[in-house]
Amino acid sequence: MSGKLSQLKRYLHETLGVEVCPTRWDEETRLPVFLRNLYTFFGVQLLEASCLLMLDKKEQEQSPATIRKHMDQVKARWDGEVVYVRARVTAYNRKRLIEHKLPFVVPGNQMYLPMLGIDLREHFKKLRTETHKFSPSTQALVIHVLLHGTTKRIFTPTEMAGFLGYSTMTMTRAFDELESSNLGDIFLEGRERCVRFAKPEKEIWAKAQPFLRSPVKKRFHIEPLNADLPGPCAGLTALADYTMLAEPANSVIALSGEDWRSLKQRHQVNEFPSREPGALEIEVWSYAPSLFAKGKVVDRLSLYLSLKESQEERVEAALEKMMKGLQW
Repeated sequence: MSGKLSQLKRYLHETLGVEVCPTRWDEETRLPVFLRNLYTFFGVQLLEASCLLMLDKKEQEQSPATIRKHMDQVKARWDGEVVYVRARVTAYNRKRLIEHKLPFVVPGNQMYLPMLGIDLREHFKKLRTETHKFSPSTQALVIHVLLHGTTKRIFTPTEMAGFLGYSTMTMTRAFDELESSNLGDIFLEGRERCVRFAKPEKEIWAKAQPFLRSPVKKRFHIEPLNADLPGPCAGLTALADYTMLAEPANSVIALSGEDWRSLKQRHQVNEFPSREPGALEIEVWSYAPSLFAKGKVVDRLSLYLSLKESQEERVEAALEKMMKGLQW
């Protein structure tokens, strides 16, 4: 709790230029037990206003309607303003808190204190306008939704973790990225955090472009192996499969980092310093290419991202034709 208080004090100092000295509220012991389990209370003088900080202790986010009920119970014993404080609040609930006119502070992101005429969102807006590339797990989530035509469905982190093979915690962070990018609608349904993509697939794909990156982390050129490789064809080999483009002289195979390491452990892999005639090109991807492969070929969306920086006109034309073949 001391860490949360330090963040709050620093945020108030940086945004309002005031030093605050929170003190534990003596009357807290007279509150119902369930309120004491949910919150910690500190009295503070904020711009000449006597305020009671209601610090949320739980990891699970509560609805604004519930917070209002709790605030009303606290106000029965506090002669002043009550301010809800939480380390992180979804954009959906921030909006609802403001609609309910409930004072709140999210240190580092937003401050809404209507009784003081303060509605400070500058830092939050700054974060939203910066374009940060998605992590591999977030990009995999977006591609899964687009390829499976499930933009109208509602997903939870646990469900997406099951689909994609990531941990629930990793999917929770992916939801955070979606929320920051305004790409998905994040909301609570009961006690579960959910995401829904309300727009058509083509519109989501266009809006996601600034956040998406090539899945290719590294490329290697190796002597062909007398073994089946555990990955789909990629690069120009895959583009030739989707279009009338001529197949490249060097076949391209996509592997996950784990499959690439396993391949080198099981076989004698001879690497070339550069592309050699007849060499096999290996692309090591940031997420498993087999997740979305169509048969033995990587999916169109990931392939597009891996080749879109090509300066060759024939490749650009083939990519455009391939994308037109998508059924959305």
